Amino acid sequence: MRVLPVGDDALLIEVSSGEQAQALHAELLRRRAEGSLTVREIVPAARTVLLDGLPDVARLASELTAADVPPAPPRAGEVVELPVRYDGPDLTDVAALWGVSEREVARLHAGTEFRVAFCGFAPGFGYLTGLPPRYDVPRRATPRTAVPAGSVALAGPYTGVYPHASPGGWQLIGSTDAVLWDHARTPAALLSPGTRVRFVPVAAALRDPVGPS
Repeated sequence: MRVLPVGDDALLIEVSSGEQAQALHAELLRRRAEGSLTVREIVPAARTVLLDGLPDVARLASELTAADVPPAPPRAGEVVELPVRYDGPDLTDVAALWGVSEREVARLHAGTEFRVAFCGFAPGFGYLTGLPPRYDVPRRATPRTAVPAGSVALAGPYTGVYPHASPGGWQLIGSTDAVLWDHARTPAALLSPGTRVRFVPVAAALRDPVGPS
């Protein structure tokens, strides 16, 4: 663990893996909930956690450097279900990378429970983990100039859903009508760090539908 000061009242904590970042994030949330940690914001990322609004930066930095962080606790809370059509333009390429059929890509993806590791890139965009490492896929060699809103995509170890139309280089395997970001909703983001997520194939899925033969 590496603890770095950021400005006058913030710390950036670097760890060596996404799993450690998720465990640290969960532990810091637990401490704040029990009242042993006073902090304005706790912001996880791929391998860091930012603590902003600390009353005593030096003391907490010393405590964290010496602390043992327990593994992240079992997932709790309700599961957010996102309806998905496995009709993405990169579904064939992902099937080839996985060495399975398009139908099997859909089955494996829909059979996984995901967790939002962190958010970023665009408002409402969550980086979801849950697929085994053997299903990691590279980003596209040439990014698209426009990816439609609701596109369900893969890159590296992550699954994501584009909340708005934007450029992007992820592999597109499906689409959803779920609204990921809505200013009129509280909270505006449907997904937040720690949220459990499942993708539910819709009956009208295009191409190779998921279900009994």
